[in-house]
Amino acid sequence: MSRSAAPAALPAAGSSDSGAGTSGGELMITVSIMLATIMQVLDTTIANVALPHMQGSLGTSSDQITWVLTSYIVAAAIMTPPVGYLAQRFGRRQLFLWSVAGFTITSMLCGQAGSLNEMILWRLLQGVFGASLVPLSQATLLDTYPKEKHASAMGIWGVGVMIGPVLGPTLGGWLTEYYSWRWVFYINLPLGILSLVGIYLYVPESETRKQRFDVLGFAMLALAVGALQMLLDRGEQVEWFEALEIQLYAIAAALGLYLFIAHSRSTATPFLSSELFRDRNYVTGVAFIFVVGIILLATLALLPPYLQQWKGYPVVTTGLVLMPRGIGTMVSMMLVGRLLKTIDARYLILLGMGLISFSLWEMTGFSLQVSRGDIIRTGLVQGLGLGLVFVPISTVAYVTLAPQLRGEATALFSLSRNLGSSIGVSIVMAALSRNLWINQQQLAERVQLPGGLLGSLPSADSIGALPGAVMEEVTRQAAEIAYVNDFYMLMWINIAAMPLVFLLSNPDKAGAPKR
Repeated sequence: MSRSAAPAALPAAGSSDSGAGTSGGELMITVSIMLATIMQVLDTTIANVALPHMQGSLGTSSDQITWVLTSYIVAAAIMTPPVGYLAQRFGRRQLFLWSVAGFTITSMLCGQAGSLNEMILWRLLQGVFGASLVPLSQATLLDTYPKEKHASAMGIWGVGVMIGPVLGPTLGGWLTEYYSWRWVFYINLPLGILSLVGIYLYVPESETRKQRFDVLGFAMLALAVGALQMLLDRGEQVEWFEALEIQLYAIAAALGLYLFIAHSRSTATPFLSSELFRDRNYVTGVAFIFVVGIILLATLALLPPYLQQWKGYPVVTTGLVLMPRGIGTMVSMMLVGRLLKTIDARYLILLGMGLISFSLWEMTGFSLQVSRGDIIRTGLVQGLGLGLVFVPISTVAYVTLAPQLRGEATALFSLSRNLGSSIGVSIVMAALSRNLWINQQQLAERVQLPGGLLGSLPSADSIGALPGAVMEEVTRQAAEIAYVNDFYMLMWINIAAMPLVFLLSNPDKAGAPKR
C-alpha cells in the first residue's frame, strides 16, 4: 500500500505491474536511492587515506588505527545477509529510510569522535546501517523498471557501485589535505539528507510478510563471514597463519560455514532460500561478481602505492592518472544497456573479460619507467571491460529468478562482491610483500661490486651489507618484479573465470518469470 506522498501512477514495488510508473517517478526514485548507494560505497575507501591524520588526532598507534577500517568492513559483511528477510518483514521502504537515517547520523558521529573507542563504536554502527543500502538499491531498481529496462537500470546502479572505489581515495585525500579528516565523514550529511527526502517522497511501500527468522542459520553464517573478514583484514599485519589469531579465525570461518550448510540442509525454513541455489543463472552470476570484486579492488589496491611510492607521484596526480579507469567503466555501463537489446549478454561478458585480461597482460610489461600514457590507456581499457561485465551479469543473474526472491538475492550478490574484493586485496598484498622480500634477497646475491669495495663489506651476499644507493636500486627492481607478478596472477584469475559464461542461459530464451 503506497503512501499518499508517493506518485499515484507508481505501483508498489513487487506488484505485477511494477515499473509502469511515470518516467518522472522513476527518475526521482533512481536519484534518491543512487545517492544512498554512492554514499555507502564511498565510505569503503574514502577513509583509507585519512588514517595517518586520524592516528595523530586520536592518539593511537598504526596498528590500532586500522580498526577504523576493520570495524566497518566486518559489521557491513555480517549484516548484509539478513537484508532480504528484514525487507520482507518490515518493508523495503521502511528499511531504506531507517538505514539511510542511521548511516547519516553515525557518519556525523564518526566525524565528531574524540577517541579511538568512540570511532570504532560509530564505525561499527555505520557498517550495520550501511550494509543494506547497496542490495536495497538494486532490488528497488529491478522492481521499479520493467523487464525491458533492467539492463539500463543496472547500468545506472553499476555506475554508483563502481564510482566509490575509484573516487574514494582521491576525494578522501583532497578533503584531508585541504580541510580535515573529519570531512570524509561529514560529506555524507548532504547526500544522506537528499536521499532520505527522496526515498520518503517517491519510493513506494512494498508488500510485507511475516516469516520465521532462522536465528541459528544467521548466527552460523555471521560467524563464518565475520571470521573470514577478520582473517583477511588482519592477516597481513600479523604474518598470516604464523599467528594464533589467524589460525583461530580460519577455524571459526570453516566451522561456521560447515554448520551453516548442515543446518540449512536439515531445517524446513533455512536462512537463505534453497531456490536461490537452484537457479543456474543466479549462481553463475554470484560467482562472476566475486571475480569482478577481486579484479576491481585488487588492482586499485596495487596501483596507488605503485604510483606514489615507486613512481613518486603526489596524491592528486595519482588520482588523476587513475580517473580514466573509472571513466571507462562508467561509459561502458551507460552504453551496455543499449547493446544488450541487440547483442547476446554472454558475448558482451566474454568481450569484457577479454578486455580486462588484455589490460592486465599489458600491465605485466610495466616497469618503473612506464609512461603516464600507458597507465591511462591500460586503465581505460580495463574500465571498459569491467563495465561490459558488471551490467550484463547484474541483469542476467536475476532474469530467471522469481521477484519475491530479489531481496535476499541482491543481499547475497552484494556479499559475494564484497568478499571477492576483500579476498582479492588480501591475496595481492600478501603476494606483493612476500615477492618483494624474496626478490630483494635473490637480486642482492647477484650484485657484483668492484673488488676494493667488495672487500670492505662484512658479507658480500647480504643485502644489509650493500651501500645505500645499491640497496635502494635493488629494492626498486625487486618491487618492479613483485608488481608484475601480481598483475600476472590477476590476469590468470580473470582468464580462469571466463568459461563460467557457458553456464549462463540466453536471457531471451531463459523463460524468465513474469514480474
